[in-house]
Amino acid sequence: MALLELKNVKKTYNMGKEIQVEALKGISFSIEEGSYTSIMGHSGSGKSTLLQIMGCLDRATDGEIIINGTAVKKMNDFQLAHFRNKTIGFVFQSFNLIGNLSALENIELPMIYAGVPRAERRRRAMELLRAVGLEEPEERGYHRPNQLSGGQQQRVAVARSLANDPAVILADEPTGNLATNQWRRILDIFKKLNESGKTIIVVTHDPLVGNEATRIITLEDGRMIDDRIIAEKDDKMTDGKKVG
Repeated sequence: MALLELKNVKKTYNMGKEIQVEALKGISFSIEEGSYTSIMGHSGSGKSTLLQIMGCLDRATDGEIIINGTAVKKMNDFQLAHFRNKTIGFVFQSFNLIGNLSALENIELPMIYAGVPRAERRRRAMELLRAVGLEEPEERGYHRPNQLSGGQQQRVAVARSLANDPAVILADEPTGNLATNQWRRILDIFKKLNESGKTIIVVTHDPLVGNEATRIITLEDGRMIDDRIIAEKDDKMTDGKKVG
């Protein structure tokens, strides 16, 4: 079942009275529920713009986006914000944690917007910290972001993305600010989440990160130039059949 569908999605930015920049030039594909997809491309390829549109953080200039059976184009801003909070979890390169809140409070924030009772928020936030493998969560859960390492902050960010049990996790260069041993652990978390049935979409320029997925979509100059399924054989990822 397709969880997310894009049909001829375009995005144009007006840079002046007579200057227009086409960031996306007719993107069409679908993402199946429970899949693990990477969207790759060099800087300026349109991949971050595409993530913002898939995540309902920005609107397409033209085309159709359907998420979980809902056409988001018809929603007003309030409806879109509510839908985004309940349906999509985000993980960003810069973590985007709120500095004056503890790790637990950062995880609870999406649940506050969703109307989850306080006791349930705290219970679930602690449960998520344990699930993402934060060391000593009973202690570090009360630390603020500046008291945590980069890897620990990203674990908190992943836990926050799961707060409302979203249908899909969108990760934008989630390992970009991490040392090798730290980003490997974050990718292991994504793999386990996907194995449990969660839909994962990772936007990255790094082949080492992108190749962790079972499908790779490549963008160049606002167009999709490649779409491949990756077959797993003998614990190694090798190119498989090309998607039509």
